[in-house]
Amino acid sequence: MPYDDLPELTGLDATSGVRIPPDVTVPLSARVRNLLDTPALRRLARVSQLGLVALAYPGAVHSRLEHSLGVYRLALEFLARLRHDPAFRATIDRDDAAAFIVAALVHDIGHWPFCHPLEDMGLEELPRHEDLASQRLTANEPAALLRAEWGIDPARVAALVAGTATDPAGRMLGTLLSGPIDVDKMDYLARDSLHAGVPYGRHFDQPRLLASLCIDDAGRLAIGDKGRTAAELMVFARYVMFSEVYWHHAVRAATAMLQRAVWILRPRLDTGLVTNADDSAFVSWLIDTARGTPATPLVDGLFGSGRRLYKRVAVFDAVDAPAVHGALAGLPYAELVEASRRLAKSLEKDIGVPIDGHDLLIDAPPVHREVEFNLAVRSAGDPPRYRTLASRSPVVRSLAREQFDSIVKRVRLFAPKRLAERLSGRTDLADRLAAAATPA
Repeated sequence: MPYDDLPELTGLDATSGVRIPPDVTVPLSARVRNLLDTPALRRLARVSQLGLVALAYPGAVHSRLEHSLGVYRLALEFLARLRHDPAFRATIDRDDAAAFIVAALVHDIGHWPFCHPLEDMGLEELPRHEDLASQRLTANEPAALLRAEWGIDPARVAALVAGTATDPAGRMLGTLLSGPIDVDKMDYLARDSLHAGVPYGRHFDQPRLLASLCIDDAGRLAIGDKGRTAAELMVFARYVMFSEVYWHHAVRAATAMLQRAVWILRPRLDTGLVTNADDSAFVSWLIDTARGTPATPLVDGLFGSGRRLYKRVAVFDAVDAPAVHGALAGLPYAELVEASRRLAKSLEKDIGVPIDGHDLLIDAPPVHREVEFNLAVRSAGDPPRYRTLASRSPVVRSLAREQFDSIVKRVRLFAPKRLAERLSGRTDLADRLAAAATPA
């Protein structure tokens, strides 16, 4: 086999290495250890994987470094399985396999604290974490190690992480790193579920999925028909993790508070500090910068001595409230801020007390779909036939399209407790929200 002698693969069954939950040994070659000891990767030990989720699930404080080690180990499992696939074996050589191993280990190197909620705001000042990953891989200490110890061009690894590789091997490996069933998702679903203390993300058959991996006739990762049920369970696991954990109402309230605080502090935003910080440094900057501004109650409620999250005033999904959901879902963040201000002015006339525009936070879902799986399933035959998982599975079609987009992706309105109690139960909120989304 072209890459059987890679030291990381030969150590896959070893009992020595670093231990991570749940009872997993991650084999570490000397060159992997050296990468892990660089400042760029050590910082990930101080960046939480789930950020604000810990405000609802106190055990969810695991780091991006732990997750990265889990992804790296799964990458070895993928290679061990796919080296028996003729298409994979004919396309992926030893250097490609080594680059994939590194890419799995460093895939989160561009993340900063609370990265995804802040990226969802679409601020020009904040670069995409994929772009930061490329910079950190090609210009700093990891780049020297990749050249000297791995014999790899850092730009190759950066292209795999960013998903921009265009050669056949790069495109194939890209589907293993970021696709319907990839090393990232397979790790974070189970790991996040474990640390959050819920079963939802762990109830898919990972060994069955690994055993069914293959390459389709377009050069992408696929599964054999015997893995179809396991893939359906993974779709369901992702759906439930979003519904019950990632988009839990308290998590969404905290997300809306953090986003509004950063929006208020935007003129003072120190991009270099934010994108190079760990959790502690970012929170310290946020607290110091918010002092004396309208962001103070938001930041104190998240990171102060007492937890004071905004409360739900109303929730609207695409089935029961299509007008308000359609008016707000996918709006640019600046328009959501303006809509909340218009809504505040509209409501304060009725309840007889002033409402600041930052007292009402509209949490609207992004437009991109989080659950849909564009995955090929190979049926037996000569030649084999490939069909999409969605075409074979009404469960996947329902979860990814109707259930997730229409029910889970809700529009929510949050307010401080004192105000939420006065506004809850109003029957005119849907109409007022829809009207607030459109300037007069």
